[in-house]
Amino acid sequence: MRGSKPHRLIPLDSRIEKLERHVQALMEELHRARYEQRREALTDALTGLGNRQALVNSFIEAQAATANGAVPPALLLLNLDGFKALKNSAGHAAADQILVTVAMRIRSAVRENDVVTRLGGDEFAVLLPATPQSRATAVGNRVLAALEPNIDLGNNSIRCGASLGLRTAEPHHSIEDLLQEADLAMEESKSEGRNKLKVFDPSTLHARQLQRQIVGELREAIRSDQLVLFYQPIVELSTGRIEGCEALVRWNHPVHGLIMPDQFIPVAEATGLIAELGRWVLRTAVGQLRRWRDNPATKQHDFSMRINVSAADLQSLEFVDDVGEALAEESLAPESLVLELTESAIIHNNELDRYTLASLHRLGVGLEIDDFGAGYSSMGYLRKLPVDRVKVDRQFVKDLGKDPSQLGFVAAIQEVIRSCGLEGVWEGIETAEQAEALRSIGCASGQGYYFGRPLPEMEFTEQLARQVVWPA
Repeated sequence: MRGSKPHRLIPLDSRIEKLERHVQALMEELHRARYEQRREALTDALTGLGNRQALVNSFIEAQAATANGAVPPALLLLNLDGFKALKNSAGHAAADQILVTVAMRIRSAVRENDVVTRLGGDEFAVLLPATPQSRATAVGNRVLAALEPNIDLGNNSIRCGASLGLRTAEPHHSIEDLLQEADLAMEESKSEGRNKLKVFDPSTLHARQLQRQIVGELREAIRSDQLVLFYQPIVELSTGRIEGCEALVRWNHPVHGLIMPDQFIPVAEATGLIAELGRWVLRTAVGQLRRWRDNPATKQHDFSMRINVSAADLQSLEFVDDVGEALAEESLAPESLVLELTESAIIHNNELDRYTLASLHRLGVGLEIDDFGAGYSSMGYLRKLPVDRVKVDRQFVKDLGKDPSQLGFVAAIQEVIRSCGLEGVWEGIETAEQAEALRSIGCASGQGYYFGRPLPEMEFTEQLARQVVWPA
């Protein structure tokens, strides 16, 4: 029987030591993988900066330090000016290159312990731990200065400014609170001309909250018949007969009572609600004109309805269709409606404005420039726009009868309006003397308290039924 070769025995301690080294190597590899996974979870893939979660984590640490006596953190929120247009013109690759360069410049302008993050798109945030407002402002201005030089894109170079908002954290703040308030400051920067730093003002937050409340209530008002129209006559000066009436919107608020348009129209314009409000006014006013023409007590009057049109209406591709449909539904001729346009709404005279005005002119509705002379008063654009009438601002009428030279000045304005082939409507007539002075120099139409104050539908209907001329 052949003998077998004995196995070489490995000491137990060596086997355990080798196993421990293997396990340790596996654990280190696992830790590295987990670290890399966490790092990727906190990193913006394009720029290498931290992402929103990194900002959240840093904010929590900074607030914890504040609770232990440290100075509160501050947040800089940055948005590039005109980046969307730049991206559309330069392309996605160039836009990415710009974002990477901006990230590097921000990083170079801040302090070592400041946390620079990209929140998405062209929005960046810098958390400055334990930093008073004055110091944070200095850092923010360094960031703006770092972004001033042009960015080289190879074939060309561009300048990419930014708007910055700054907010110092309060003990009660969440990261969302801090971001929201820094964002309000940043929006203030954009509205004031961009490429500057604005510090959060608590009154801005209050105004924004109030605006949101008003918008919600106004949207409900449109849907629940809280809005009402008042009507004011426009009179032919030579005969005293009514030739038109202006529809003026009011808000019959269930708590605050009757609210005048200057308190809610600007909010509607700023928040995009003006289009919905304008459609309501259009349809309500046109419908009311139809009822007056059908009413035996008022049908003897043949006058037009005047409504105010916003800049947003001229920029809407649907507006011309809305006007045509409203007239068709009430079987009214286009000349029954006159649209009053402010100078500020048409002064830019861009392509879409010109298209809308030309389309309305072809439709046959009247077009009138409102408050002429209160703003730009350029006679040049009167000849270029397809308007029929000019409503002259009340400032030119108020001194008639007081200043002997004023009538000559008004006559000169009237002559210019006529030379442009337009008709004039004179606002703010409050006395018989003013009306007679305007009539004496050939002014055709007038509006003002002398002829009648704005009245709700029922009272205006009663006035139409009993009056032939204005004033009574």
